[in-house]
Amino acid sequence: MTTTAPDPIPGTTGYDWEDEPALEVTVYGLAGPQGSKTPVGWGRSRKTGKAIPLMRESSKKVKPWRDKVSDTITAAILRGDAHRLTGPVRADITFTMPKPVNAPKRRRTYPAVSPDIDKLERSTYDAITAAKAWEDDGRVIESHTRKVYPGEHPDALTEPGAIIRLYTLPGATR
Repeated sequence: MTTTAPDPIPGTTGYDWEDEPALEVTVYGLAGPQGSKTPVGWGRSRKTGKAIPLMRESSKKVKPWRDKVSDTITAAILRGDAHRLTGPVRADITFTMPKPVNAPKRRRTYPAVSPDIDKLERSTYDAITAAKAWEDDGRVIESHTRKVYPGEHPDALTEPGAIIRLYTLPGATR
């Protein structure tokens, strides 16, 4: 018979995170999933001279999304509302996705459809890195990400976008 560790106490994470986020921004726009690639032809490697496939992001939404996230976070840092994060980070992100027109109007529905949540995280984390809010997304040691429809969750926005909250550990530097 095997035993498992007890479930943590609901609402706790095992770390003593700051109560308030070190950075909190709301970004409006359609989140673009990053990760799936489409071949667009062939090129030559500068290093080896061998033929290599040329790839591009499958989703045209990635670049506009990354630009919006990066611009919003850069503006928050310049205003002094946030600073560059060092040490371990917890990322809490709520993506508000557009509700399909054929979804039921009178009952709650769930966005258990594409895009994949990890691909939304990937594009968002890369935008946070581009904004120089942290050195690298390897700083994230804990995350909680959700996809919701407008009006169907306490953190849901009224239109597509995301609420990004980044927390730090007091006294931790690496």
